Amino acid sequence: MSAPTALAPEPPALETPPAVARVHTPWRRTVGLALGAGLAVVVILLAFLWPTVTSSVKDLPIAVTGSPAAVSAVTAQLNKSAEGALALTTASSRADAVKLIENRTVDGAIVLGERPEVLTASANGAAVSQLLGQLAAKLQAQAQQQADAAVQQAVAAGKAPAGTVAPKITVAVTDVVPLASTDARGLGLTASSFPLVLGGMIGGVLISILVAGSWRRLTAVAVYAVAGGLAVTGIMQGWFGILQGAFWANWLAVSLSMLATSAFIVGMNALLGRAGIAVGAVVTVLIGNPLSSAAQPLQFVAAPWGEIGQWFVPGASVTLLRDLSYFPAADALFPWLVLLGWAAVGVVAMLAGHFRDQEVSEAAA
Repeated sequence: MSAPTALAPEPPALETPPAVARVHTPWRRTVGLALGAGLAVVVILLAFLWPTVTSSVKDLPIAVTGSPAAVSAVTAQLNKSAEGALALTTASSRADAVKLIENRTVDGAIVLGERPEVLTASANGAAVSQLLGQLAAKLQAQAQQQADAAVQQAVAAGKAPAGTVAPKITVAVTDVVPLASTDARGLGLTASSFPLVLGGMIGGVLISILVAGSWRRLTAVAVYAVAGGLAVTGIMQGWFGILQGAFWANWLAVSLSMLATSAFIVGMNALLGRAGIAVGAVVTVLIGNPLSSAAQPLQFVAAPWGEIGQWFVPGASVTLLRDLSYFPAADALFPWLVLLGWAAVGVVAMLAGHFRDQEVSEAAA
């Protein structure tokens, strides 16, 4: 009789893992985050729209030249009718008025005499050209009315035969600093302002997050500014023809602009941690860019914000590139110094964060 066959042991019963409780975000936090995101949208909207909505035509610097009597009469008339839109000054001659426009002391000029003329510079932007065109039409209509009235008085006094007609008066508009044919409406220079700001910010954020070590970050910022500036200038000047003038000067200006923004963001990150990135973005994008006066004269922005905007990287960059491209006779020292100042602040902040962390590490050891 054969031995009984041993039965194989039954496999252990599978244990059902305990149900994992799903963690839900508290309702208070959920609603708070949603409201905070909505508030952020409102802040961004106000930051970009406020300078435009509150802008007004005022204090546009205009030179007037001609005989003392004519200058005095036209100045008094315009001061009364323009209601603060113009800030009038006197030029000794037409050539002097052209010089004042070329060095950006004034944005336009009125030349009085036998051939009245309005001098403009479309390189200053569409808003200025449009205003000066309207001014020329207004001056022409007023001069024609005065000439017609003078002829009528002469006819009434018997000093002129009946049917005498006043000569037609034309106020010519001369563009002494025209835009390049490759950017005939000036839209390229205006539209490039925000991408330059955004480019500097992106570089600063990426370097802050992906590069470790203060000296390596400093090197990365410098390489980014030089290489990025070369690429951007090549596109804006060599490809699209937006920028004019010396290529190397525009390259230096674009690189310094990108250096100033990226270095400031990296420096704030070194001092404040990740919150510093937000600080750099707010200062550059939400404050500096809306106040840059890229699309309108700084005088049109509610005072004193137009002037304040020139102390930030976006405003200084736009002014500097416009000067280098179209107004080489203008004094561009201030925007150069502004960009250098922001770059220096960023570098100092990076080094300060480095040495602070080094002292903390040595103290912990």
